[in-house]
Amino acid sequence: MLDEQRIGEVIEACSRDFVGQCYELYQTPSLGRLVRTRCDTDPDTNLYGVVYNVLTNGMDPTRRPVARGKDETDEDEIYRASPQLMKLLKSEFHVLVIGCQKEDQIFQHLPPVPARIHGFVYLCTPEEVKQFSRSFDFLNILLKTHLDIPTEELVGAVLRQMSEVYGLERHVFLVSAGKELANLLSTDYSQLRIILKGLKNDTT
Repeated sequence: MLDEQRIGEVIEACSRDFVGQCYELYQTPSLGRLVRTRCDTDPDTNLYGVVYNVLTNGMDPTRRPVARGKDETDEDEIYRASPQLMKLLKSEFHVLVIGCQKEDQIFQHLPPVPARIHGFVYLCTPEEVKQFSRSFDFLNILLKTHLDIPTEELVGAVLRQMSEVYGLERHVFLVSAGKELANLLSTDYSQLRIILKGLKNDTT
């Protein structure tokens, strides 16, 4: 039985990505974190993705939050003075789908159907991260998907997050990932250099 940590629910989904809403304000997963939910029409198929954007905004899209702390000395005082803010704001995270699991077999490609609306979203356990990252096929999806965040930043964040579960083998994992990136980006040295530079502190 997995030591599951549920962080929210799917509120919007398509084949490429999905949006999750957190149960607690500001309790969002980190950029690049591997998360899991289930497919729309098949509860036995897990769907894996990486967090590529995190945001907090108002529940009502027609009303933006306004500054309230002019006379406060501490930011927390704003929430204590206006406790209703906790109900008027929401934290969301956007997830790029990079694989799925069916009958204990992991496939690093888009699943046949998107995530289920109101499907629970979980942080992947260290064991799940290790199992998923045995292959680097997901890197091709990250490199070829155009998002609002720079590709180099997302790839670096994903690899740093994944490497944390490897402990003493972290260096080995990042070096292996770097070699795979070198193959994929053999004609784009500039992008490769930026990604590897971002990983440098983790490989020394």
